[in-house]
Amino acid sequence: MRDLVAEKQKVKVHLDALAKGADPAGIFAPGAVAQIVHPWGIRTGPARIGEFYRALRVALPDQERREDLFLAGENHPDDRVDGPRFTPLVASLGALQATFTAPLLGIPPTHGVVHLRLAEVHHLNPHGRIVRSWLFPDLLDLIDQAGHWPIAPMLGAPGLWPGPKGGHGARHDSVDPQGGAESLGRVLAMHDALHEFDGISINSMPMSAWSEHFMYYAAAGIGISRGLDGFRAHHQVPFLHAFPDRRGAGHFIRIGDGPFAVTGGAVAITHSREYLGMAPTGRALTAQVMDFYHLDAEGRICENWLPFDILGLAAQMGVNVLSRVHHRTGRPKRDIH
Repeated sequence: MRDLVAEKQKVKVHLDALAKGADPAGIFAPGAVAQIVHPWGIRTGPARIGEFYRALRVALPDQERREDLFLAGENHPDDRVDGPRFTPLVASLGALQATFTAPLLGIPPTHGVVHLRLAEVHHLNPHGRIVRSWLFPDLLDLIDQAGHWPIAPMLGAPGLWPGPKGGHGARHDSVDPQGGAESLGRVLAMHDALHEFDGISINSMPMSAWSEHFMYYAAAGIGISRGLDGFRAHHQVPFLHAFPDRRGAGHFIRIGDGPFAVTGGAVAITHSREYLGMAPTGRALTAQVMDFYHLDAEGRICENWLPFDILGLAAQMGVNVLSRVHHRTGRPKRDIH
């Protein structure tokens, strides 16, 4: 079994170097694969993965990593997933704080300070180089900071995501596997309870795993909510209304570290009704999401951060969110292709 603290520290060195413009060829192994949110998609090899990091460096040249959660653990199995299971994994949640000085994917710069939310997961090979990554920047939130909101207003509150209550989320120098296993176990039990939904009543899903005033920090497009009423009104009910057949299609990550746990993967859905202002298509879609959980002293979920590839989901619905931004900023499409 590998030294999880050493894994954390090596990944931390790599990520700090990438933020400062280091050559990805010295950090990613040949043949490394990164799954990145739309429109980057799956990229193979340091050169192709490096295009993502170079785009961020051009747009945010003075970027500084601000990590709120930095966790590691053995990746627990998921029978729904075929193929190799990458373990251990290191997960980070925070933001790149920077001056937005050049366009990113056509999003106009503000020439002021922005915070690009970024969730990421990495696996090292035995030689200490990154061989598998999952990268979830919140591009829709950056578009909001730039003042060009392109879809229906979000139901939850916008705003900067705070770190966990009491701090101690950026655990660079320690790992708590035993506490993490307990935290992950409670989270997975909560996931099982959500599958008790009878398709009719929202109350058919037990919510006892959550603390009374839990905070739900969902990606831009959904927004922030507080407590069960806020969570249901701003996320759970709209999502189930639009995708009543939703089912988990497998997690690429299932780790715990002390009072924190991380899951992430695919949700299989049929777009049956309007979602985020986008008309139903009847299409079978796949939502790519991650969840970072913080459990309180009683073992209940008190905070949940939800990175979500909203642009990728919209693209499956036939909506090009970035094209809308380009249109709003004076660069409309001028042909029908």
